[in-house]
Amino acid sequence: MADPRFFEVAGPFKLSEIADLSGARLGEGADPERIFTDVAPLDRAGPTDVGFLDNKRYLDQFAASGAGACVVSPNHAERAPEGMALLLTPKPYRAYALMARAFYPEPRLAAGRHPTALIDPAARVGDGTVVGPGVVIGPNVEIGRDCLIKANTVIERGVVIGDETEIGANGFLSYCLIGKRCIIHSGVCIGNRGFGFTLDPEGYLNVPQLGRVIVEDDVEVGANSTIDRGAGPDTFIGAGSKIDNLVQIGHNVRLGRGCVLVAQSGVAGSTTLEDHVLVGGQAGVAGHLTIGKGAQLSAQCGVMRDVPPGQAVAGIPGMPIKEFFRLCAIWRRQVKARGKGKRND
Repeated sequence: MADPRFFEVAGPFKLSEIADLSGARLGEGADPERIFTDVAPLDRAGPTDVGFLDNKRYLDQFAASGAGACVVSPNHAERAPEGMALLLTPKPYRAYALMARAFYPEPRLAAGRHPTALIDPAARVGDGTVVGPGVVIGPNVEIGRDCLIKANTVIERGVVIGDETEIGANGFLSYCLIGKRCIIHSGVCIGNRGFGFTLDPEGYLNVPQLGRVIVEDDVEVGANSTIDRGAGPDTFIGAGSKIDNLVQIGHNVRLGRGCVLVAQSGVAGSTTLEDHVLVGGQAGVAGHLTIGKGAQLSAQCGVMRDVPPGQAVAGIPGMPIKEFFRLCAIWRRQVKARGKGKRND
C-alpha cells in the first residue's frame, strides 16, 4: 500500500515466517503456508495484506476489515471477521514494527565517496561507509564501518562517529562523539557553542564552551534539532534515547538511557533527566534541575523545580498531574458560577 516511488516492498512471506519475525503466535485455524505480499491499514487492507490492531478505538474497523491477516492482542481476537488469520501477541504495535521492517527494509546504498565530497587526508572513513555529494569531513575525524553520511553534511575536526550510524542531509557535527547505530536526521546541529555569557552592564561577554557532546549508542535525533556542547562538563545523551524534531538541548544537559523528548520541547543548561524520562511536545524544563527516573512531563508544561522519580507533571508552573486536574475542575466551577451570577443580574 506504500507509494512504490518511495518504498520498495520485499517478500512475499508465508504467514509462519511473519509470525516468526514478529514474535507473534498463529491463531487457531490459521494456515502457516498462506502467502502475504504487504502490510496495510485495517480499512484498506485486502486478502493478501497484513494489518494490525493496537488501539481499541479501531475495533469496529478490525471487525469489518478485509485484511487476510492481522496482528492483534488475544483480548480482542473474538472480534475478528470470519476468514481472517490472526497473529496473536500482547504487544501488537511492536510486532507490527518488526513485520513492517521485513516488508520494507531500509535501502542500502553502495559504499563509496561522491566525487564532490571534501575529505581531509587526516580523516579516517571505515569500510562500507557511504559519503554523499557535497559532504565536508575535517581533519582527524573518525567514521566507523557501514555508516551513511548524506548530502551537504559538515563534520568538523576531531568528531568520532561509530559503526552503522546514519547522518541526514545538511547536518552539522562538531565537538562530539557519536555512538554506534545512531540516526541523526536532516538539519541536526550537534556541538554548537552553548548559550553561556556573563550578564554585565558593560556588555555581555561570551564564556568559552570547552566541553563536548557525548551521544551513546542507538540514539535517534529528529530533524532540525540542536544539542549544544558543554561549557566544561560534557553534554550527554544516554543510550537508546529518542529525540523528536525541533528539540533544543542546552549545554551540560545529561539525558539518561531511553529518554524520549517530543517535538518543540526544550531542556535548559545543566539539567539532568534520569533514565526513561518522557517529555511531551512543547514542554520546557528550566536549568539546573533533576528530573527523576521514569518521570513524565506533559505537553506544554513548564517545569521549574526538581521532579521526583515516576511523577507525572502538567501545567505552568509544572505540578503533579492530579493537582493540575483538580485546579482545572475548580476553574471550571468558578467560570460556571460567574456565568450564572451575570445571568441573575
